[in-house]
Formats: sequence, C-alpha cells, structure tokens
Amino acid sequence: HDFLLEFFQKSYYNMTMKVTLIPERCIACGLCQTYSELFDYHDNGIVKFSHNDELLETHIEESDDVLEAIKNCPTHALKKD
Repeated sequence: HDFLLEFFQKSYYNMTMKVTLIPERCIACGLCQTYSELFDYHDNGIVKFSHNDELLETHIEESDDVLEAIKNCPTHALKKD
C-alpha cells in the first residue's frame, strides 16, 4: 500500500512530456515565445529551444505555458508526445 501511494505521488507531481520541434513547419511568427520561455529563435526567426540551439526534442516537466504554446502554434511546428 505504501509503495503504491509513493508511486502515485511521484508520478502525479513529476509528470514529464517530450516536446518536439518541427522547424520546416515554422513560419517565424513568434507566438510560441510569447507563451513560454522554453522557446527562442534562430537569427532567421525559426523556432529553437532557448537552452540549446541544435536540439529538436527535449523532455521537460509538464507545464501549462508550454502546452498553450503547442496548442496555439498555427502551423503545428511544436509537438507534445
């Protein structure tokens, strides 16, 4: 019983998600950066992660701001797995 309770608490409070960038779909509108600091832009305006210029996937704790950015991307250049 204690094991299940501990597992549930860790799972519930530490939910992670994988976020994938699809740069060829990005139109450099800037919307995702207005929702979350996770996103930034290359010099040409195409989306990148703010913490890494080369990465196309990252795992993060689930957060409302990132989910809103993904939901509102007009070209679906951001994906949650």
